[in-house]
Amino acid sequence: MSIIQTSHLCHRFSDGTLGLDDVTLTFSEGEFTVIAGANGSGKTTFLRHLNGLLFPESGTVTVCGKSVEKDPSAARQMVGLVFQDADSQIVGETVYDDTAFGPENLALDRQQINQRVDQALAAVELRGLENRRPHHLSGGQKRRLAIAGVLAMAPRVMLMDEPFSNLDFPATCRVIRQIIDLHRTGSTIIVTTHDLEKVIAHAQRLVVMANGRVVEDGVPAQVVGGIERYGIRPPCSVKLGRGIQPWVN
Repeated sequence: MSIIQTSHLCHRFSDGTLGLDDVTLTFSEGEFTVIAGANGSGKTTFLRHLNGLLFPESGTVTVCGKSVEKDPSAARQMVGLVFQDADSQIVGETVYDDTAFGPENLALDRQQINQRVDQALAAVELRGLENRRPHHLSGGQKRRLAIAGVLAMAPRVMLMDEPFSNLDFPATCRVIRQIIDLHRTGSTIIVTTHDLEKVIAHAQRLVVMANGRVVEDGVPAQVVGGIERYGIRPPCSVKLGRGIQPWVN
C-alpha cells in the first residue's frame, strides 16, 4: 500500500533556480528507500515537500491520499523529518524538554508525554540523560536526540536528511543501527545521502537524483553499478566486484 505519492512535482526557488523538475514517485508503507545524489541534486528540497516545509510551484504531494498542501499539520504528524543539522532541530533546554516538545504540541496529557519521551530516549540510547543540556551532548548524541524528538511524535514515516554528516565512526554505527531498528519495527524510512557506503546494504530501493530530476529508481544492486556518472561514489565493495556489503553488522 502506498503511503506517499508525488505527481509531477516542480519547485523553483526565489532566485529562479529550478530545484525540482517533474518528480513523480510513490513510496510504499514499510519500505526503506535511499535517495542519493550529488550536492544540489534536489534531495533535501524533495524531502521538505513530503511534510509541507516547502510547497510546490506545480504538482502534488499526498500522504495517505490527503494533500500535504491542504493540510500540512496532518502531514507533519505522519511524516517526521530529521534535519542534516541537528542543532537547528533542538529547541528544548534539556534532553527531556526537547523530546517532549512535539508531544506537548499535540496536546497529549502528561502521562502520555512522559511515556513517549521515555520510549523515544530508550530507543536512541539516551535514557538517563533527561536533565542534560543539549549543547553539552556530543555530535552523535545530538543527532540521536533529534531522532528521538521525531520518534516521540509517533510518525508513520521517518525522513532523514544526510544523517551521517559530521559523525565519527562510533556515532555513525549507532545511527545506522537506529535506522535499521526503526525499519524492522515497521516504519517507512527515506534517507538522503551522497555517501552510499554506510546504508545502501540495508535499503530495499535506491532513487538517484540529478539536477532536480529522478534519473534512476530501482533495486540497489541494479542501480548502483553506474552511479558514478551522477557524481556519486559507489561503495568500495561494488568497485572491488564484491557486490553490496553491509558497512556494519
